[in-house]
Amino acid sequence: MDLAVLQAKKLVPISCLNEGGAGRIFDAVEHDGPTVVMYNGHPVCVLLSPKQYEAMLEMLSDTLLLEEAESRMAMNDDTKNISQEEMMRTLGINQEELDAIDVEFS
Repeated sequence: MDLAVLQAKKLVPISCLNEGGAGRIFDAVEHDGPTVVMYNGHPVCVLLSPKQYEAMLEMLSDTLLLEEAESRMAMNDDTKNISQEEMMRTLGINQEELDAIDVEFS
């Protein structure tokens, strides 16, 4: 069995969905976590709540961003880096001017 099946807390046969048990199964997914639907003894899908699915996508996104950041850091040539102070002198700005700027991130 694969990782999703092993991590799911519950296995249900597909016949439970066909026999009108879907509402009960969906409630259990929300309360107990992922549920694997089995067909002929094999996993055919994993049921997740929308909240669990969003959390999984967020984790995947964070992992991909971390990999990209690590890749960029590995390719960085530190000999070309300059200090913040040197950059500020080059641009002709000082710390007080930076502090006065109001920046919002959305």
